[in-house]
Amino acid sequence: MRFRLTLAYDGGNYCGWQLQPDKDSIQGRVEAALAGIFGTPVRVYAAGRTDAGVHARGQVASFDAPRPFEAADLLRALNAILPRDIAVIETIPVDDDFDPRRDARSRIYEYRILNRGRRSAFDYRYAWRVGLPLEIELMNAAATRFIGEHDFAAFRSLGSEEPTTVRRVIVSEWRCDGGRLVYRVEATAFLRHMVRTMVGAMVAVGNGKLTPEHIDALIEGRDRGLAPAAVPAHGLFLVAVRY
Repeated sequence: MRFRLTLAYDGGNYCGWQLQPDKDSIQGRVEAALAGIFGTPVRVYAAGRTDAGVHARGQVASFDAPRPFEAADLLRALNAILPRDIAVIETIPVDDDFDPRRDARSRIYEYRILNRGRRSAFDYRYAWRVGLPLEIELMNAAATRFIGEHDFAAFRSLGSEEPTTVRRVIVSEWRCDGGRLVYRVEATAFLRHMVRTMVGAMVAVGNGKLTPEHIDALIEGRDRGLAPAAVPAHGLFLVAVRY
């Protein structure tokens, strides 16, 4: 019996989603909770492997239950066992061939920036503070250049083993949310550090170091060495996975 889980978590205390030796991971915590419920090891597969410090509001995962279990009871049991910074939002029985990664049509991420000089006692964990003023109109002009199918080799983590660096971006836009700037991007798939590097380039446009036209040159050049560094992980959220 296969279940689909939707999870939210604060990634600040973890090495990321994926299991790593001698490190605390989201996957490890979920698998430990399931092992406690079923009395046997259970492997969990996710739609995407979020990095250390990255948060999620709509991560999707699946696992094969060793025995029948009511979805509502599973939801209650998991949330009773998991730590407070990991919450299961939904548990749904699915077909045995459901694959959270391969079946996904697109993924949505958001990146949050606190654009002010003084620090925050509350947002420090969930937004990157940028003290220099940023022009959101220029950042949106840069954001539109990512829309469509492009080779994102310049925006990936070096050393990534991907069969192709071509991705299709469906949505790419900035908005103001109170005192924050929020970037929303939806794509068929993402390369490692792709969103954080894209944000770094757009922030450079917003503070006048680059122009929106530079984004075109970075995409066409496919040279990671010319693109800005990836911005901090703690401002990034996996918002949803579409099927």
